[in-house]
Amino acid sequence: MELRKTITLAMLLALGVVLNIMESMIPIMGNIIPGSKLGLANIVVIFVIYFYGLRDGLLFSFTRVFIVGLLRTGLFNIVFLFSLSGGLLSVVCMFIAHKFTKLSIVGVSIIGAITHSIGQIIAAVFLFQTINIIYYLPYLLLLSLPTGFIIGVISEQVINQYQKIKIN
Repeated sequence: MELRKTITLAMLLALGVVLNIMESMIPIMGNIIPGSKLGLANIVVIFVIYFYGLRDGLLFSFTRVFIVGLLRTGLFNIVFLFSLSGGLLSVVCMFIAHKFTKLSIVGVSIIGAITHSIGQIIAAVFLFQTINIIYYLPYLLLLSLPTGFIIGVISEQVINQYQKIKIN
């Protein structure tokens, strides 16, 4: 069973990386608010949280950000650090929302989008050593609601379909 889990998570990781890279090639969201994206890879993150839990969700998110950093953005630069801080905070918060509330998958996704933005702003405050970056947060949060909703609706469909065909 452990081998099956490892193979499944590796395939999901590949899918998450591909979705992230594909999305970075579509500049539509970045034109609305610089640095913003829809977050297609979060569909896979939500799936991992729901079926594999917090530990695998954190490892998955870290590894995806690391691989995308290697392939596209560079390691340990600002983009990498923003992605990592937002990603890890959102995984923890989505897991808590999933396990300890009655929120729907869409609600959990919105929590993830909001906390991802908060994580990025926290990282920016420390990296740029100014609290003034916090004024960017309302714009990110305003965008987090529709993107979290869209990703949540898609995630809900994916999870529901998977549960129908799940093979043990």
